[in-house]
Amino acid sequence: MQSEQEYEKVAMKVSRVSIAANLALTILKLAAGIVAHSGAMISDAIHSASDVFSTIVVIIGIRISGKASDKDHPYGHERMECVAAIVLATILSVTGLGIGYKAMQKIAGGDYAQLTVPGVLALAAAVLSIVVKEGMYQYTKVYAKRIDSGALMADAWHHRSDALSSVGALIGIAGSRMGFPILDPVASVVICVFIEKAAYEIFMDAVDKMVDKACDEKVETMLIECALKQDGVQGVDLLQTRVFGNKIYVDIEIRVNGELKLRDAHGIAEHVHDAIEQGFPKVKHIMVHVNPAE
Repeated sequence: MQSEQEYEKVAMKVSRVSIAANLALTILKLAAGIVAHSGAMISDAIHSASDVFSTIVVIIGIRISGKASDKDHPYGHERMECVAAIVLATILSVTGLGIGYKAMQKIAGGDYAQLTVPGVLALAAAVLSIVVKEGMYQYTKVYAKRIDSGALMADAWHHRSDALSSVGALIGIAGSRMGFPILDPVASVVICVFIEKAAYEIFMDAVDKMVDKACDEKVETMLIECALKQDGVQGVDLLQTRVFGNKIYVDIEIRVNGELKLRDAHGIAEHVHDAIEQGFPKVKHIMVHVNPAE
């Protein structure tokens, strides 16, 4: 099982790389957008700037979620990572709406001939952004899966949404330079749509983990099979699971010979407990109840 120290160490390393890359991209895209007169690139720069703040939120969430259980929080602090993911999703959503609103104002203005045609520097910045952000998405996703971090996975999708928004910016800038200046603000609207989609998915994933959603059917089947393999277990009467942050809590009722002594029945329950705990690293807490077989 991966220790909390290892979990936090990996998350912090990935987050530091993310902040450095986003700061560099924000400065580059903002400068390119201003110099090349591209509203789409400036919108993309704002998106990258929001990534920096979002990653800081992720760091705070992971730090708090890694704290040990205490008197006021006997089940630990794992859900604080879900809180961080919800905050991140909110930031994403607000950023996207702001970008979309400004773009719609330009489109609704109607005087497209007065729209400034972006320079070639904005085009180059968009291409570089796509490459870097897609690389950051792949890098962050690998580590998010390795340590099973919802907040880190949310940050990975934030990178992907930024890459997709840069694709929209690239199309808009290129189209504008080809004689269709309206495509630059249209690209900003496309960016807004991508951002809102990513924010919704991150938010719903975090909410599922906050409201004690059960594990998927495959995991529950594996848990039952594991219990049935233990000597003395004649059946499983009930299994209830709930996702708690990035951990799983399990309540299981097993059926054993009703003629057994209490000590022997308790021993079977202990075997089930230990087998599940060792076989499923994500399981943090197991409650095993023993029922007498008819």
